[in-house]
Amino acid sequence: MNSTTLKNLLENLLIFWCGLTAILLVGGENIQLPTWLQVVGRLHPLLLHFPIVLLLLAAALLWIQDEDRIRYFSWLLLVGANLAGVTVVAGLFLATEDYGSDSLNWHKWTAICSLGLAVGLYFLRNQTLPILRSLSISLGLILVLAGHFGAELTHGSDFLLAPLKDPIDERLTLEKAEVFKDLVKPILEVKCVACHNASKVKGELRLDQLTGIQKGGKSGALFVAGNPELSLMIQRIHLPLEDEDHMPPKDKLQLTDEELEILRLWVISGARFDQKVAELPKEEAFFQLVANRFSTEKNYDFPAADPDEIASLTTFFRKVNPLYPDSPALEVAYFGASAFDPKSLTELSSIQNQVVKLTLNRMPLQEADLSLLADFQNLESLHLNFSDVSGQQLEYLVKLPKLQTLALSGNPLDEIGIKALEKMSQLKKLYLWQTGLDEGKKKNLKKTLSSTTIDFGYLDMGIIYPLNPPKIKIDKTIFEGQTEVVLSHPISSTEIRYTLDGTLPDSISSPVYKNPIHLTASTSLRARAFASGWIGSSDSKELLIKKGMTPSSYSLASPPNPKYAAKGANSLFDGVKAKANHTTGDWLGFTDSPLDITLSVGTTQPKKVELSLLLHEGAYIFPPQSVEVWVGYKGKWSKVNVAPQPIPTQIQDPRFGLVAIPLPTTQFDQIRLKASPIAKLPAWHPGSGAKGWVFVDEVLLH
Repeated sequence: MNSTTLKNLLENLLIFWCGLTAILLVGGENIQLPTWLQVVGRLHPLLLHFPIVLLLLAAALLWIQDEDRIRYFSWLLLVGANLAGVTVVAGLFLATEDYGSDSLNWHKWTAICSLGLAVGLYFLRNQTLPILRSLSISLGLILVLAGHFGAELTHGSDFLLAPLKDPIDERLTLEKAEVFKDLVKPILEVKCVACHNASKVKGELRLDQLTGIQKGGKSGALFVAGNPELSLMIQRIHLPLEDEDHMPPKDKLQLTDEELEILRLWVISGARFDQKVAELPKEEAFFQLVANRFSTEKNYDFPAADPDEIASLTTFFRKVNPLYPDSPALEVAYFGASAFDPKSLTELSSIQNQVVKLTLNRMPLQEADLSLLADFQNLESLHLNFSDVSGQQLEYLVKLPKLQTLALSGNPLDEIGIKALEKMSQLKKLYLWQTGLDEGKKKNLKKTLSSTTIDFGYLDMGIIYPLNPPKIKIDKTIFEGQTEVVLSHPISSTEIRYTLDGTLPDSISSPVYKNPIHLTASTSLRARAFASGWIGSSDSKELLIKKGMTPSSYSLASPPNPKYAAKGANSLFDGVKAKANHTTGDWLGFTDSPLDITLSVGTTQPKKVELSLLLHEGAYIFPPQSVEVWVGYKGKWSKVNVAPQPIPTQIQDPRFGLVAIPLPTTQFDQIRLKASPIAKLPAWHPGSGAKGWVFVDEVLLH
């Protein structure tokens, strides 16, 4: 075949591809394709790369100053346009399958426009160069758009521009977390979107975009806000696995119990798409279930300071510490007014970008140059109580854009100081005890700073206020030998009472704290503060655990749930107390099987065995429904009497629990401990009837 014949054939094929494309556009929905044409359609992703390269090369030739460019241009354009026709037809075949989305429509029409421009550019190849170049620019842009919308079909929306967007913070805080975006949507993406996305719209339902979720599918709306029983989504995910309407299908990854509960509680809470986790009522099961998923620690995007620099700035009168572990944010506190040198503030200039909290209470600042604080642009909290600052010094603080908390108690405020405060509209909390303001000035300041919570101090109007709970200071939660506990309260006149048996202290019979408490055994400590004219405080509590002896060997009869496996049985004897958060990876969680562990103690004769637990009813984590203990000697076993475990009657904050079982004085060389999770949550619980969990971090022998 000579070049002229080939050229004529390819030119005729261009007309054929255009005609076939028009037929498929007009009547494609009514055409039943044979199987072999469906296979051709699925070659579309393979074919599309060839015409793109050839057409872009042809367009580029128009911008090269070469006498032979038109000859090469014509052939590249002719072949590329024919391949574009094949690709478009194959794509239209593929689109007859169960597809449907905005991206598909955009991809289809930009691809057809690409074919039309390529064909038009070929038959207009003898036009002037400016016309051809204009058409080539249009062709290049349309090809890019067609490729972009095609990438959205296979890789998700915004695939092309995703690298240009700001990266998402790895640590998501409770303050920023959103119920739908950060709890519900991830479940849908992992468990549901595979069958309900832009490329596969099963049941006319799309779950990869908000409009599709709100619209529902051919069976109707996904949910009825506030009513999970009438919500199609909740009904389908709770159907038996063998039911053909069960979602996800039984051969797909199934939802966990926690994911099922999140979706159900989301519907109960109103199925909102804009609600933040922090806005959920704290007493409701939904908040209790999900709050621990998110950090309460704020994210900071500035770099950390040099650790050596931080260490050098920490002295006997000044402490510089990270705001929380591994945080780049720093807090600085000064101590000892007699040793304070105002010039020492200049030493903080090397960490001025990292300091977010600065405490200068009772430091003599009347001669200090506070203008340097204007450079602390990330400062959020500043405490200047009883520091003799003047109104003129306060003017420098106006330049702190992120300052949210300001404490000025004990400093008389003049007109200059009041005017400076009135400019700090970003403040969230302002403490002005004993600042000499009359009622008129207080009223005006509250009106000016309407979004700021201003505390002018205690006014005795016959109202009795509760005390703050006392503070408990300990060295370690798990101790060896003995440990010292110090109780304190900021109001020195209060009386602190405590108990060591886990009961709530009262103001009459509970021991009065006078000196540090020395403990030699595992203890559930609770403390309250009492004072005349005040309501007794809520209790502070701490579970202190004495480290036990390590058995010579141990084995679990059944493993914990894979999601909460920590380091296996080794975690139970490592002497490390886990945090009151079941997601830290330090807990062993059991729900489908009990904790069933056998310990070999050899000639050692422990007097009791203790089980260190996590309790969090909102996350379905309860005390064991039953605890069973056996002791064995040379293969013969006898059961130990164990008191029943009390079952909570309401959802409480996450906390630690301890079950202590006395062991018999008879000789034994093995211990078997079995703690069974609650089979069905009680009727008062939002998840009534569901299985509960037992979470354990330590087994201790004493």
